[in-house]
This record gives sequence, C-alpha cells and structure tokens, in this order.
Amino acid sequence: ARVDEAARMIGLEGEPGRAARGLTADLKQKISLGRGLVRADVGAILFDEPLTVIDPHMKWLLRAQLKRIHEEADVTMIYVTHDQTEALTFADRVVVMYDGEVVQLGTPQELFERPAHTFVGYFIGSPGMNVLPARIEGDRAHVEGAEIRLDRGYPDLPAGARIEIGVRPEYLKLSTWDHAFPAALKRVEDVGRAKILRCEIGGRPLAVVAPEATEIGGSQVRLVADPAHVHVYADGHRVAGRA
Repeated sequence: ARVDEAARMIGLEGEPGRAARGLTADLKQKISLGRGLVRADVGAILFDEPLTVIDPHMKWLLRAQLKRIHEEADVTMIYVTHDQTEALTFADRVVVMYDGEVVQLGTPQELFERPAHTFVGYFIGSPGMNVLPARIEGDRAHVEGAEIRLDRGYPDLPAGARIEIGVRPEYLKLSTWDHAFPAALKRVEDVGRAKILRCEIGGRPLAVVAPEATEIGGSQVRLVADPAHVHVYADGHRVAGRA
C-alpha cells in the first residue's frame, strides 16, 4: 500500500514493475524520491543536485512536482544546489555556504533584500549585487570619487578591515538630481522585461536594471542609489550600522 501511495505522489502509478535501467533520467530521479517517501521512519530526504542531468523544460516540471510532494508528504527535504533559481523557487528557507561556512540562513526575500555576506549578494539575484570598495564617512560612502548616500551611520567599523558597499542593480536608478553620481556606460542588454545597463565607475563594473521603456543615449549616465538598500560590509560581512 505504501508503494502504491508513493508511486501516486510521484506520478508513477502503474509503473513500479518496470526495470530501473529502462527509465529516463527524470524518471530515475523520481524513483529515488519514491524510495525515500515509501519508508515510514524517514526524518529527512536529502537531495544532492538532483536536477543536474535533466533538460531545462523537464527541470521546471520536476521542480513544481517536488514542491507539491514536499507539501503533501510533510517531510523535511534538504536540497543542495548551485542553481540560485532552484534554491529560491523550491525552498522555504535557504542556507548559503561559502568556503565551508554558513554565511546566511533565511527566506529567499531576506537573502535578496539583506545579504549578510557579499557572496550571498553575488550568488542571489541576476545580475548579482554590485560590490564596490568604499570609504565611509558618517552617512556617506565614497566610491572612486562618487558620493553615495546611506540611511545609517557606521562609527564602529573595525580598523584595518576591507570596507565595501553592496547595492543591487534594481536599487540603482537613472537620475538628473544634483547628488547623482556619474558612471561610464559600456553596453545595454535588453532582456525583454527590462534593460541591464553595464556601467563602470572608476574602472569597476556596475550593473543597473532599468525599465524596458527607458531611453538610453550617450556614453555616460548619472545614477542614484536607494539609501535603504545600500549595505556596508567589513571583510565580506554586513555591518548593521546605527540609525
């Protein structure tokens, strides 16, 4: 009865009699999942990059099925992946590891909005977070001659630490305001739903996500960053700052 129930959950009703060697790659992955579901004493099911060998279209289908099975079976699933899309669409909580160390644990939204480590900012998001060396004075960050506003002060930054700021491309906007800073525009990538501006500031790359309808002209743009979404990092780790 448990075999029949597990087969139903993974969409393989009537198939348990087939030899595994005759199955496609995606069906073999389903069988592996079924072996975990069929046992009554399983505390957690562990996946190690289970969709690596699956073609892109089938990945989307299997990912949706795994999400449904997870909710239906009510079993903890731990899913290891290098694909941020898989991590963000599949998981309720994501653990990001870097150099063998857990650098952040949180919901997909927390990882996107408040990356606790520069690697999290780089790994989560497409394009990833811009990370730039900076000098902090009061509630201002100075980057290659540009001044970027912060919504907090940082009086307690550790001496000798590598200080950087991180700002996601989505929180940079074209502007003609007086406090906007200049950046050299290198190219524009039209991805259909938006335009990605590939810029440079002091020779360092800077990505900006602009609305699809934005008119881009010339070789230079002026930008402002949303102060609430500019993060300060010391040796890669986010510093909270003071209101």
